[in-house]
Amino acid sequence: MSINEKELEILSNEVKNSIEELPIVTPSVYRSIFEEYAKKEHIEIDDEVELSENVVAKQCSKLTTLQNETYKNANNLSENTSKAIDAIQSKDTASLQQILIETKKLREEVEGLRASLYRDELTHALNRKWLRDKCLSEASNSFSQSGVLAIIDLNYFKQVNDTHGHIIGDKVLIFILNELKKIGYPVIRYGGDEFIILFTNFSDLTKAKKSLEKLRENIIKKKLKAHNAATFTVSFSFGLTAFKEGDSLDETIEAADKHMYEDKIQIKKRVTGI
Repeated sequence: MSINEKELEILSNEVKNSIEELPIVTPSVYRSIFEEYAKKEHIEIDDEVELSENVVAKQCSKLTTLQNETYKNANNLSENTSKAIDAIQSKDTASLQQILIETKKLREEVEGLRASLYRDELTHALNRKWLRDKCLSEASNSFSQSGVLAIIDLNYFKQVNDTHGHIIGDKVLIFILNELKKIGYPVIRYGGDEFIILFTNFSDLTKAKKSLEKLRENIIKKKLKAHNAATFTVSFSFGLTAFKEGDSLDETIEAADKHMYEDKIQIKKRVTGI
């Protein structure tokens, strides 16, 4: 089958994850790995160039919008600062009050702009940029605090897409995110159908495991509806590992990943499909 934009994103994430450990990645190496993953998923990449151009165009448009908004807000802030200095010098209380109102509005716009940078476009989960900016030490790949990391991977997600289509697949991702948020800790969309939960300032692995197991059992019991009124179920596998301040993010994820695959073997013995 031909590739679509959603599959291109998932495929790209798989390839990016697979090359993280490689010391050198050339365009030809990347393409050979990309083609290998596409072949495994029975995906044709003949129209890859057109799709890639569409993705780049969307990202450029988004970056242009962000740039324009940032420029506008910087100008507004500069103008308000100048007005405030003049109002203070002239002791113009009315002008200061108006400047205060405008500055509060500007702050809200800036906060909204900043929040959009940290959200996944599809699910509105937190994204990798948030993880790196908020949870890692500056200019390093190590945690700035201690806690427990859980990596969550949906089971049979390809089967959901193949059976019910990618629109339903997208809705499943949003559904899973909203369920994971019930645990009460930050949820990051890490890859196509992979999420991370950060139990920050938390060290009780047993308690974290029980909360995820309970959530999973509740999800498995739910019947989801497709557009043709067909029902199906979804499940996920997870792995947990504790981390301390200064621990490597990559090594922590790798450790959690191993536990997740062990869990996946066990859960797939119980749940054999959708």
